[in-house]
Amino acid sequence: MHPLPEGIITILTAFAPLFSDRVWQHAQVLLIGALLAPGKRTVTSVLCVMGLSKAKHFATYHRVLNRAVWSTRQGSRILLGLLLCAFCPTGWVVLGVDETIERRKGKKIAQIGCYRDAARSTKNVVIRCFGLKWVCMMLLVPVPWSSRIWALPFLTVLCDKDKEGTRRHKSHVDWARGMMCQVRRWLPHRRIVLVADGGFAAVSLAAACQKYKTTFVSRLRWDAVLHHPPDPQPPGKSGRKPKKGKRQRRLRTWAARCDTPWTKHTIGWYGGKKKEMLIFSRTALWYRTGSDPVPIRYVIVRDIAGKRNDEVFFCTNLHIKPAQIVAWFVMRWSVEVTFQEARAHLGIETQRQWSDLAIARTTPCLLALFSLVTLIIKRLYPRGKLPIETTAWYHKTKPTFADCLLIVRRHLGQAKFLNNSNQKPDFVQLPNEIFNLLCLYLLPRVA
Repeated sequence: MHPLPEGIITILTAFAPLFSDRVWQHAQVLLIGALLAPGKRTVTSVLCVMGLSKAKHFATYHRVLNRAVWSTRQGSRILLGLLLCAFCPTGWVVLGVDETIERRKGKKIAQIGCYRDAARSTKNVVIRCFGLKWVCMMLLVPVPWSSRIWALPFLTVLCDKDKEGTRRHKSHVDWARGMMCQVRRWLPHRRIVLVADGGFAAVSLAAACQKYKTTFVSRLRWDAVLHHPPDPQPPGKSGRKPKKGKRQRRLRTWAARCDTPWTKHTIGWYGGKKKEMLIFSRTALWYRTGSDPVPIRYVIVRDIAGKRNDEVFFCTNLHIKPAQIVAWFVMRWSVEVTFQEARAHLGIETQRQWSDLAIARTTPCLLALFSLVTLIIKRLYPRGKLPIETTAWYHKTKPTFADCLLIVRRHLGQAKFLNNSNQKPDFVQLPNEIFNLLCLYLLPRVA
């Protein structure tokens, strides 16, 4: 393998202790090939783009994923440390968690299931698909070259199924709770905020976040059961102390009343813009049968222009301002953008492994490539002045992930083939190896 650029070596060296020396050499080939390969991200396509299509020991690269001894969880911890040092050295650590479906088919895939396709389903029509369910946790941070928040994946787990019935079933909420506990053990002294969609709004997850001193922000159901704090127990009265008081007024009632004390706030909105909204906030005990009530602060948000429906959010930290709660939840949309970018540019859902261990490793690694590309760009362009690829019909003002990936590919190509060329040449003479690769993968093929 050719020497890598210094900006990339400094980042990849942090992951070297995860592998043995022999496995690390092959893992680097797979990593660089996954960045350079267009289309499918199979091992064979990675080897072809790296010029190893004639290598007789190709099975060795498959063994990196399906046999070699290394831990994706330890890799997640290293990646989180690199992201925090680069983008969030101090202050709040805002994490977004969400689930996604990797559409896969095959009788040999043990963990495959039938799930609701959130991207294609509507309120009236539910569409289901076969695939693998993943729960991904991402770091939500601003980047110098964009006006919006970016979601950088670092921890992804597979919601596996126990078809033999020997283990208790774990829902996506249970997996998110375990991931939150793991991150808290990694970062015992940082202030953590966990932001999730309404699908993760569970009393059990909110109680776990309070136990581990993590602020939880999510969407709240309109029919949520909210109570006042319990009254002080009279002295001398025996029996258990009450855990909740009288039931509060329903959220729909607060939103419909004409005397609700709304306050106007300018909050950060989608796309990095500012928007004036009406906000009403109160504290309450969120209760569900079978669980202890959890103290929360709920926030009802109303659009002054009337273009959006009223929405309600909650936070387990009672001291956070309502405008900050809404701003944190708005940051969650970047998670959906990352999922879409990973499918479009990193080959998610194009893998073809059948081994359980390879399946459990490949998708988390491909999602982690999104964060690695962002780290490389941050090191190459610390001030955020990236070149933007535009066309006559599409003028971009801010770089996207496609621009970042293109810059990394050019950086790798120049380091491999153009080390002896000028910095800004008018004419580049390509070696025969790279010319054949361009003809094979970039030019249209004849059937």
